[in-house]
Amino acid sequence: MDKILVTGGLGFIGSHTVVELQNEGYEVVIIDDLSNSSEKVLDGITAITGKTPIFEKLDLKEKDKVEAFFAKHNDIKGVIHFAASKAVGESVKEPLLYYENNISTLVYILKELKKLPAVGFIFSSSCTVYGQADELPITENAPVKQAESPYGNTKQIGEEIISDTCKVSPNLKAIALRYFNPVGAHESVEIGELPIGVPQNLVPFITQTGIGLRNELSVFGEDYPTPDGTCIRDYIHVVDLAKAHVIALGRLLQNKNKANYETFNLGTGKGSSVLEVVKSFEKVSGKKLNYKIVGRREGDIISAYADTNKANNELGWKTELSLDDAMSSAWKWEQKVRAAENN
Repeated sequence: MDKILVTGGLGFIGSHTVVELQNEGYEVVIIDDLSNSSEKVLDGITAITGKTPIFEKLDLKEKDKVEAFFAKHNDIKGVIHFAASKAVGESVKEPLLYYENNISTLVYILKELKKLPAVGFIFSSSCTVYGQADELPITENAPVKQAESPYGNTKQIGEEIISDTCKVSPNLKAIALRYFNPVGAHESVEIGELPIGVPQNLVPFITQTGIGLRNELSVFGEDYPTPDGTCIRDYIHVVDLAKAHVIALGRLLQNKNKANYETFNLGTGKGSSVLEVVKSFEKVSGKKLNYKIVGRREGDIISAYADTNKANNELGWKTELSLDDAMSSAWKWEQKVRAAENN
């Protein structure tokens, strides 16, 4: 089968996607700098699939090392590019870190892909490119608005760079997958979300609070114009999301794409508020969560959930797992991680 490079392949979404790729028979090469992941994730991937992917520890900001990697692996047929810094709040405080890490690395990879005879490129994008959308649910035709954060801006700029490159590179075909909010863990509980330090995402903060690692969860704002006053997001199970990457890659490798640059929203099509996610956790865990309402957080939008018709119809993909499924698997994963730490 074709050799596929997954950058950031030991991260949360990356590792689940590697599993799905290997389950489909692809040969996978992972690049990861381990800045927000662990080499132990390889053991989890191997336990699930029975096969260990090739792993190269590499900082994609080092251009010469990127060039050397592609000289060595010049038979790569597809790239799924996850590697990026992704915390909205941190990006507001450290914009240059985000621009360097998320933009320069993309440019270096695309420069190498231009040299290959034919390659499919999947870009890990985000619904943040839409900002606070005028209409919900959000379709792919919604205007890309001025970003609410440097993180969001790196995704917008990244998409523009890929689109511009595809226009002048007939060998390059690309799909930007704009995902909403990935949550959960693999049903085997061999891999899951493993943030280093204080989690920047809601669900790991909930599970860490549930297990006693954090004193309480801060809910940012209860005065939004939503049914319960808290922000609404579209929470998609990471396994559903990973499977979409494999399908999108197959679309490119089998020349089923309608243009050499396409975009797809990946979500469930249903919005859930922060408090609804808390209630789902309480339901599946049987635990009462300690949380406190605090002020709004800079960079947060009110509500975002996907119109999934394009992905459903064009890719033939749809989500199969629920928010409760995601919260249950995330909770089991949290318990396993803490039990391993305490042994």
